[in-house]
This record gives sequence, structure tokens and C-alpha cells, in this order.
Amino acid sequence: MNRILVFFLLILLMGCGSRKKIVTKRDRSEDTQVVKKSEKPEPKADAPTVDRPRITSVEEYIDTFKAIAIAEMNQYGIPASITLAQGILESGSGRGRLATEANNHFGIKCHDWTGPRIYHDDDRSQECFRKYRDAAQSFRDHSEFLYGRKRYAKLFKLRRTDYKGWARELRRAGYATDRKYPEKLISLIERYGLDNFDEGYTGLSTNLPKEYEVRAGDTLYSISRRYNLSVETLKRMNNLSGNEISIGQVLIISADD
Repeated sequence: MNRILVFFLLILLMGCGSRKKIVTKRDRSEDTQVVKKSEKPEPKADAPTVDRPRITSVEEYIDTFKAIAIAEMNQYGIPASITLAQGILESGSGRGRLATEANNHFGIKCHDWTGPRIYHDDDRSQECFRKYRDAAQSFRDHSEFLYGRKRYAKLFKLRRTDYKGWARELRRAGYATDRKYPEKLISLIERYGLDNFDEGYTGLSTNLPKEYEVRAGDTLYSISRRYNLSVETLKRMNNLSGNEISIGQVLIISADD
């Protein structure tokens, strides 16, 4: 009889213990869920602070960015008419998705780019495009993109007033796949008189030497400032992976050859 009583007591004790364990497990799970709901997602590290002026027409686009285009022309030798026409065409006068969400006014993709990016359907689905903090950075990258690549070297042998030659050579050099790209640029330039802005050119970039020999005290940064280039452009033109240079080293300064 005593053995039977002990057996039933053991069964009751085991049952109580298992129920207590289940309740404890449920409570911990609920606590964990409450904590997770209260957490806020951290912002992405590569999300830039952007400045996107609202543009409502082609004329407003021209008025907004003509000063930047002229400044870029004076520094790099790219006709302001070409820069503005490309911006109008590539960005939909500043109203396309790449311009409004990424400040990308020239449809430049992520080739050799380590900065922020956006994915957008173009020739293929969800291609990678560069993302900028503001429109001015996009205009500067456009200048350096053309100036720093040998495939576009022939452009800089053309007269700045030859916007038709620039438009056709851009297509031949592979900037766009659209066969009518030159005609579209020329039409925009002539319709809005963009070639009038080319008269503001001062010819600063055409006087650049082709090469520069590194001297004592030189750094990539000091050389880039001297010739109005970026450090990244110098590195790209000279196939440099780091910032180290040595006395006597010859660097390419101009893409013309």
C-alpha cells in the first residue's frame, strides 16, 4: 500500500514540475518578443544626406544648373552646352528617378565606384548606378568621368564650340547605346540656345601638361589641387591602388595623347 502511495506522489510531483517549466519558457519568449518590437532599425551607413532642388521645367533646370556647368567647363574643358544637354536628357530635366532619389543627373553607373549606390532598370534589369549627396557632386563626377578616361580623350581635342562634334564623339566613345543620342543632344542645345553658355569658357584645363614628375614634398592631394583634379582621378589615370608616390615618379596629368 505504501509503495502505491509513493508512486502516485512521484507522478503528481513530476506533473507539477513540467507545467512550471512550460510556463517559464513561454514567459521568456514573450519578454523577448516585446524587446524586439521596441527596437528601431539602424539607418544605413551609406545613405547620404541629399539635396534635391525641385525642378518643374527644362528652362528651370537650365537656370538652376547653368552656373555649375560653366564652372565645370572652365575647369575641365567640357562645353557647358554638352553638360547641360546631357543632364536634361539623362535626368528627365531633373525629374527622373535617378535624379530625384540619387542626385545622378548623367546616368553614370557603378564602374570603379565604392560610394553609395542605387539600382535601376536601364539596358538591363536593376543595374547599379552611382548615388550622390547633391547635384553639384554629380556634375563634378561627370567631368572627372569624361576627363579621366582615355576612351574619351578625343573629345578634348575638339573645339569647345563644336558641340556637334562633342555629341557625336560621346556616342562613338560608348557613353550611350542610343544611336540617336547625338541628335538628341544637338536638338536640345539648339532649341534652348545652350551653346551661348560656351562663351564663358576660360580654357584653364587645356593648358594642363600631359605628365608631371613627382618632387620632394609632393602628395597626391597637393598634385590634384595644383591641376584641379581629384585624388581618385589621379589614381585612376595612373593605375594606383594606394596613395603612395615617390620622388621622380612620372604621373599622367592629362588624358590627351
